[in-house]
Amino acid sequence: MGESIELADAIEAVRQELLDASARGAGQQIQFEVGAVTLDFSVELRRDARAKGGVKAWVLSADAEAGIADNRVHKVSVTLHPKSAATGASPLVGNADLGSREGF
Repeated sequence: MGESIELADAIEAVRQELLDASARGAGQQIQFEVGAVTLDFSVELRRDARAKGGVKAWVLSADAEAGIADNRVHKVSVTLHPKSAATGASPLVGNADLGSREGF
């Protein structure tokens, strides 16, 4: 299956990107509240002796999905509602570039 990515690792990557964006935007005049984040994945469920439950979900790329029988590929949508562990509020993402009205 080539390079496999666990579903948990894919979600962790999104979490880290949100943290990075939040850190970059700290103290900026324009900030954005992060709302619901919906991720759509094609996954293959495989038995894994190392997994506590015995089954792992592996995220598939489009080329990997094409090579696997349809009955083994599942579509999964995950909706995340990011919250700060410290405050319980939605995190903010800022932008240092205030933009320009030139051309309007």
